Amino acid sequence: MDTVIGIDIGTQSTKALVIDRHGRILAEHSQGYRVDTPRPLWAEQWPDVWWEAVLACLRACLDVPEVDPRGVQGLCVSSLYGGSGVPVDADIRPVHPCLIWMDRRAEPQVQWVRENLDMARLETITGNGVDSYYGFTKMMWLKAERPDVWHQTRYLLPPNSYINYRLSGEIAIDHSSAGNIGGIYDLAARRWSTEMLDALGLDQDKLPTRLVASGAAIGGLLPSLADSLGLAADIPVVAGGVDAAMATLAAGATRPGNHVAMIGTSMCWGVINQSVEASQGLISMPHVLNSDRDLYTFGGALTAGASVSWFVDMLGSDSSTADEHGSVHDRLEPPARALPPGAEGLLFLPYLMGERSPVWDARASAGFIGLSLYHRRHHLYRAVLEGVTFALRHNMEAGKRQGGALDSHLIVVGGATRSDLWMQIIADVTRMPVYTYRENVEAALGAALLAGQATGVIDLDQPMQHSTLLERAAPSETAARQYDALFSLYCQLYPALKPIMHRLNINDALTDDAFS
Repeated sequence: MDTVIGIDIGTQSTKALVIDRHGRILAEHSQGYRVDTPRPLWAEQWPDVWWEAVLACLRACLDVPEVDPRGVQGLCVSSLYGGSGVPVDADIRPVHPCLIWMDRRAEPQVQWVRENLDMARLETITGNGVDSYYGFTKMMWLKAERPDVWHQTRYLLPPNSYINYRLSGEIAIDHSSAGNIGGIYDLAARRWSTEMLDALGLDQDKLPTRLVASGAAIGGLLPSLADSLGLAADIPVVAGGVDAAMATLAAGATRPGNHVAMIGTSMCWGVINQSVEASQGLISMPHVLNSDRDLYTFGGALTAGASVSWFVDMLGSDSSTADEHGSVHDRLEPPARALPPGAEGLLFLPYLMGERSPVWDARASAGFIGLSLYHRRHHLYRAVLEGVTFALRHNMEAGKRQGGALDSHLIVVGGATRSDLWMQIIADVTRMPVYTYRENVEAALGAALLAGQATGVIDLDQPMQHSTLLERAAPSETAARQYDALFSLYCQLYPALKPIMHRLNINDALTDDAFS
């Protein structure tokens, strides 16, 4: 039986799975690890942690009786956004940890870019803005703060590119990963921007010259590795790409207008389109499917499910456990469901770790507005769900202003789908029917589907058996009108509170003049 393997290198774990030509999952395995945070705002990982996890996951999947290793036709790697990329020397040995997407140490570089570059020109070329989220600012930090590392560096490789090298011996970068670096990638031309590299003082010779589509095979599996895993030598290693786009593909987003919200610890909403407007504050890159034509544009909130978990933990309850009365979520949802939109005069800003798009403010902070002695825990619980959903709509509205039409329904994946109340709130706030999948839809599956298409095992134009789409909630016109008014108030809160947020910011408060 012909099969393919999908691998996803995540921030806290790596997962591999094996699917057949119908998209059925035959085996899956994951292995966890930690993010290194040696200083506040720093987040980095050594790539050997990923490689060891990839090998462990592959071996576990291939040991499953239903999987014939000799029937595997190819594999593909999805990965977290690797920020700076992995700095490797001429022998492709890592010389420094990868500064991943969570890392915020490059704020001084962001300020330099804003003060010294023509921002309109940068946005026109790259389709993106500037923030310490973007990898090009982290590259600038490495050059400025670690000159010895910069001197040793031959290439800066995204996580999937590094793993692909370990699998195949080939150096390449897919267009989705290159575009997500921002700043140095010409989005329209699908190539590195010499103009921006020169303006930023970055070295083009540290970037791979081979840029490929996410669905392209970059080489064959190394014979020694194939032998150790029991796989056929030289099976295609498919380039892969950024995990958010891969998960969106797994959720069925294959053409312009398809859009998906992934709501777990954080929230990411993405849409397939063919043009961008960087001034709207979203992130754009070539999509992992039809990357020569289609773009994946997304925005997100740093703390989505994390806001819910934080609130539950503040109650003195463990959000992951349950007693004879059910989990704390089970106890809070019925009274919260009985409340009207707006939780009886309460709004929540979900900026517990600053915020990404479209706000882009590392010093933004969270808060309840309208709180009174009348409010109880279920009021606050509903306000948290609504606040995260307003952040979702904030990104969707920015996407609409780019001019592309959205499908009339919204697909939601991730842990939030366990809550019927949350799905109804999303439907009412966005004015869209909400659909979810019965099965777990994730980036590793998207990678497997891409491997299947590249090897001819799977036709993505045909229905797959890996998932069942269900309608979960339809918008109520009465609730939607109430939420329209509340969303207008929500959008006014950040601009009004921004100066106070910045003066209260813990990092600024360490200085003597913070409150002057």
